[in-house]
Amino acid sequence: SLYSTSMTISRVILINVPEGQEADAERVWKEDCSTLMRKQKGCTAEKLLRSLDRPGLFISYSEWDSQVDIDRYRDSEDHKSIQSESRALQGGRAVVWRYEVVE
Repeated sequence: SLYSTSMTISRVILINVPEGQEADAERVWKEDCSTLMRKQKGCTAEKLLRSLDRPGLFISYSEWDSQVDIDRYRDSEDHKSIQSESRALQGGRAVVWRYEVVE
C-alpha cells in the first residue's frame, strides 16, 4: 500500500453545483451532511468551502485519523445518505482527492 493506515488524511471533494442552487447546497451541508460527518469515528474536522471566484464551486474538506476510518465511513449508511443528498444538488459531479501533511 502507498499509504500508512495510521497517518492523518485530509479528504478533499470538489463539488460543482448548478447555478442558482448554491443556497440549497449550503443548507443541505449545514442541516444534514456536517452533522453526520462530525459524528463519524476518526473524523476530526469537516468544513464546506465556497469559492469566491467561481459561483457553484465548493470543496468539502475533512480530516481523518486513518484510512481505516475513511473506509468504515464509506461503507456506512450515513455515507449513502450524504451521497444521496449531495448528488441531487450536483448532478453526480464530484471529484475526491486524499492528501497527507508533509512533515
